[in-house]
Amino acid sequence: ITGVPRIVKGKVVIGNGGAEYRVRGYVTAYDAETGAQAWRWWSVPGDPKEQFEQPELAEAAKTWNGEWWKLGGGGTIWDGMAYDPELDTIFVGTGNGTPWNQNLRSPGGGDNLYLSSIVALDPNTGKYKWHYQTTPGETWDYTATQPIMIADLQYPEGKRRVVMQAPKNGFFYVLDAKTGKLLNANKFAPLTWATHVDMTTGRPVEIPEARFERTGVPTVVAPQALGMHNWHPMAFSQDTGLVYLPVTVSAATYSPIKPEDFKVNMNGWNTGIGFSAGPGVTPVIAGGKATVQESYLLAWDPVTGTEKFRVKNDVYGATGVLATKGNLIFSGNHKGEFVAYDARDGKKLWTAPVQARVVAAASTFTVDGEQQVAILVGARGLPVGQIRTNPQSANNSRILIYKIGGKASLPTAMPTTTASGAAVQVKIDPPLLTANNETVASGEGLFGANCAVCHGATAVPASGSIAPDLRYSALLNARGGWNGAVRDGDRAQRGMPGFKDMLTEEQTDAIMHYVIKRANDEKAAQEAAAKP
Repeated sequence: ITGVPRIVKGKVVIGNGGAEYRVRGYVTAYDAETGAQAWRWWSVPGDPKEQFEQPELAEAAKTWNGEWWKLGGGGTIWDGMAYDPELDTIFVGTGNGTPWNQNLRSPGGGDNLYLSSIVALDPNTGKYKWHYQTTPGETWDYTATQPIMIADLQYPEGKRRVVMQAPKNGFFYVLDAKTGKLLNANKFAPLTWATHVDMTTGRPVEIPEARFERTGVPTVVAPQALGMHNWHPMAFSQDTGLVYLPVTVSAATYSPIKPEDFKVNMNGWNTGIGFSAGPGVTPVIAGGKATVQESYLLAWDPVTGTEKFRVKNDVYGATGVLATKGNLIFSGNHKGEFVAYDARDGKKLWTAPVQARVVAAASTFTVDGEQQVAILVGARGLPVGQIRTNPQSANNSRILIYKIGGKASLPTAMPTTTASGAAVQVKIDPPLLTANNETVASGEGLFGANCAVCHGATAVPASGSIAPDLRYSALLNARGGWNGAVRDGDRAQRGMPGFKDMLTEEQTDAIMHYVIKRANDEKAAQEAAAKP
């Protein structure tokens, strides 16, 4: 479970997570007083030989092929949920399929309902009302579990109750809250998997080469699996009529794994793809245009489906957003700042350094009639301007509370230079590379298929990643310890599953030699930078 439960009419409503771990998605309501299960709604069908738990699953099963149920199917409901008391409806967002690669999950395609969908349910019984699927037959980890908003929007013909979501796939959706009718679906970021959404059918018009699992070719697709917008909360202002959301633009290589090469990992992720093209292979670029990585705070008009303004981040990363009645937007950045903007034009009005990356959204409340704003800061990785002082990076996690006239101050910031003025930086000291080029190339391919999803496509973790930088690992000096962690699961309690069922010792050795190569590359770069 990774999401936050919702309390609805005396019930605790919570979904499940971990689709990559051979899971079948569902959302459950429990009696808040007794804990007794009131109802459960399954997001994907199980074995057709068994009785379906809900009548709509019989129809959903027609959109699947093969034996999807053996690996669960996915569709976990791990975050986005919203309750509308006016319509007495709870809206939930469903996740990706398992494996991600649709050719392995559902050979021959199909929409694979109810993956990547916004679903309306009766909160009293859990019965299905309607759904809208954002990414039919998803194969890129484009979940629809991102935050769901309910609002009254003013259209020329009058006010309309709507549901809004900006999921990973890069389209901003506005749906009629009562019927699920699609009202608007425009791109809010430069995606390359589809050109647009057909408003007649409600379906995305895909770019054919983005379907890597059908072409069999490694392909760069935007967005990457983290999406153009992920779990970070967005905000809506009733005064401006705008939605404010954090956008992260990026792309990644999706390399298909053939059915005969796919092995089920009983202890770890099952994506069915590699995250690099492999040695000597140049991937196809979907849409024919390279994606420029950037991130920004976007003001979006949900009625017209157009951008009003954006505030570009100096440092790549996403942060949740809070909008207040005073025409203010509060957000942060990965530079280590907490910022207030004018909700009407995005002008920066106030900035506070917080000595840490800001990822969460702020909240506001009053104490003795005085308004205060609170923000939880801290994430793995340092803000720009602070130099890494250990391989894990420091993390100044705090809850900070601000008010007009507040006089508290932060502790002295971490030193970033020595007494002589030189930058404080951890020095990398890897073992010498002894493997030949063939072994390193093999390790690169294996790393891309098994390790890159957490540790980065080139053994460099993404900004804010929770996974350690393996280039700095002491295990590179100890083959036994390396194999114990990678194959035997010695660090499973710390989140590192064992790959014994997936990788031979020869293969884990090759991965280690590839990481040693990347560590020596980093050492050479550090030494070159230190030269006058």
